[in-house]
Amino acid sequence: MRVERLGQDKIRIFLTFDDLTERGIEKEDMWRDIPKVHELFNDMMEQAYQELGFEVSGPVAVEVFALPAQGMVVIVTKGKTGFRQEKEEEYEEEVYEMEVTLEESDLILYSFRDFEHMVEAAHRINGMLTNGGSAYFYQGKYFLVLEEVDLDQERYHKLIAILSEYGEATPTTVYVLEEYGKVVFAEDAVKEICRHFL
Repeated sequence: MRVERLGQDKIRIFLTFDDLTERGIEKEDMWRDIPKVHELFNDMMEQAYQELGFEVSGPVAVEVFALPAQGMVVIVTKGKTGFRQEKEEEYEEEVYEMEVTLEESDLILYSFRDFEHMVEAAHRINGMLTNGGSAYFYQGKYFLVLEEVDLDQERYHKLIAILSEYGEATPTTVYVLEEYGKVVFAEDAVKEICRHFL
């Protein structure tokens, strides 16, 4: 579980599938209102408080983005509360109301420490893909974004295994890359990388 601050009232938490498995939670459980998921949320808020001093009370908006290969990205935003409401909350113990939004993404997003690693991965997966996604440079790393990968389960897992060999699944969203990253290849990135780099 990785926690990072996005703003004064907003944090992002990245959960791997291992984080969920350790707690006996299936991906589908995140959509259900069950005690295990509440415990997970409490653990996330505890870690956010310890690492970032992010304290939650009152209304919070929770956005959960399920990523097929990487796990889940959870964005928690504190709601704006009036002074009177805050006064009343002082007497309540750890009360917060959650408004949960769930989105599932078919994007596969991997980061690579250097360009050579991305080039090697591209050469290995080139034959498996019909379209090659996009590539970005952001905060000293290279990112490969693949959308709508139409593969059977076995080949899909092979693709993920190859990408994991050279890079790592990342909680960075494509929206962050589009807004703050530098575009290396806007489209057909895998084919373009293979065409230009050996």
